[in-house]
Amino acid sequence: MTFSVIIPARLASTRLPDKPLADIGGAPMVVRVAQRAAQSSAQAVVVATDHASIVAACERHGVRALLTRADHASGSDRLAEACALLGLDGDDVVVNVQGDEPLIDPPLIDACAALLAARPDCVMSTAAHALDSVADYANPNVVKVVLDVQGRALYFSRAPLPWWRDGNAQGLAALPALPEPAPLRHVGLYAYRAAFLRRFPQLPMAPLERLEALEQLRVLWHGERIAVHVATHAPGPGVDTPEDLARVRQLVAAAPR
Repeated sequence: MTFSVIIPARLASTRLPDKPLADIGGAPMVVRVAQRAAQSSAQAVVVATDHASIVAACERHGVRALLTRADHASGSDRLAEACALLGLDGDDVVVNVQGDEPLIDPPLIDACAALLAARPDCVMSTAAHALDSVADYANPNVVKVVLDVQGRALYFSRAPLPWWRDGNAQGLAALPALPEPAPLRHVGLYAYRAAFLRRFPQLPMAPLERLEALEQLRVLWHGERIAVHVATHAPGPGVDTPEDLARVRQLVAAAPR
């Protein structure tokens, strides 16, 4: 099995300006992401960005980068353009690694790619892990996913999912523990068949996607399937805020060299 990793990186960020270029241990964050992805089995790792400064930063560190249009509505649109620029199509497997995941686990990248290659019934694969706290179960910023018997996504939601009827009778604040089996937290790592990825931006947005602000619901809405790899542990933290950046900098500084 062969696959490529594409890392979408947009310069603008509301909560953390110029986030892809934020320094982490002497290298820009997007470069850190690419270096981690290069430890997977990917045949190529490419950054797809909207800004020349990110291309230049990548090139200084030996990371391949493509300059894409600045008006893309989502990372998926940027990935679709990158696929066209790279000549990827058909059953070529593309793994989308988010540009704010500098501690992404390389074996998790491999697992998502391998799962999609093994599942011809699915156009995408993604990852999840079991939740271990009631706070995360209740947190709308923690996306949950439920699966069918074949390990395919039934639904993604920001709501506590599945709803534990008996345990939640007194409300979430009174919940003594998580239901069994534990709810699954969705991890924002995706593998696509390139032909579907190039088609995805043309699919009409789904009403559920608008309500939940979850782009992957468009895939399910249009009748396609997403295979889900359930990891044994949570991945390293991503970076959305200055506090997240400080935490990741500390973890990188403390890591053995």
